[in-house]
Amino acid sequence: MSTDPRPILVIGATGKTGSRIADRLDALGEPVRRGSRAAAIPFDWENEGGWPIALDGVRAAYVSYFPDLAFPGAVEKIKALCDVAKDADVERLVLLSGRGEHHARLGEEAVRASGVPFTLVRAAWFAQNFSEGYLRDPILSGLLPMPGGDVAEPIVDVDDIADVAVAALTREGLPDDLYEVTGPRLLTFAEMADTIAAATGSPVRHVPISFEQFHEALEATAGKFVADIFTAIARETLDGRNAHVTDGVNRALGRPPRDFADFARTAARTGHWPVAA
Repeated sequence: MSTDPRPILVIGATGKTGSRIADRLDALGEPVRRGSRAAAIPFDWENEGGWPIALDGVRAAYVSYFPDLAFPGAVEKIKALCDVAKDADVERLVLLSGRGEHHARLGEEAVRASGVPFTLVRAAWFAQNFSEGYLRDPILSGLLPMPGGDVAEPIVDVDDIADVAVAALTREGLPDDLYEVTGPRLLTFAEMADTIAAATGSPVRHVPISFEQFHEALEATAGKFVADIFTAIARETLDGRNAHVTDGVNRALGRPPRDFADFARTAARTGHWPVAA
């Protein structure tokens, strides 16, 4: 536990990564400022005028842009946030970035150029998309519809991302400024479906779909704008460019990343998916 009374701001504190990071900091006894629109000291990406108040007195900040750094205007907002953080004498920014994404790299460059000490956490595809995200409902129906064919991904457990971010926020600087975090092995979406089936005891089948079908399904639930962005990300990243593992988790934490099978068993045990009797 740090003796520094200044809080750590967690932007996106209600999201998959932010909620875990804020809870871990609480458990460590660190003062936390939960950054969300409904917080006591609110943070809203659409209200730039409120950012100086949210960052006032903060010693470090975790930055995750919702819904994604690929959204129009996201990189400009990251640059503006960095300026506010510098003026507020924030001592470290920890940015969540996406692996293999052009716009995510632009966001990283904005943080690098900010003059504020930083750590970049460049993450692979989230395992929790299956248990807490938009793919949970298809999984519950026994299907995993995804484009990309047989491309393999080193899917990462969000708990590992949270642990790396907490280390970056609370230590006196990790030895490197970039941690590219992945799981320990490559898996195709068919293998992921089989792994989830083994954990739940219920059939789960991968259904290969086109990017056009992926867009159509997203548009039906989230609208055309969101569908356009996320389909573009899928086209960009599901081409094999990310089909290799990295040592980011090990370098940051001194332990290997969690395996997808362990994630699946935990998700089943904790009730994210029903388990067959």
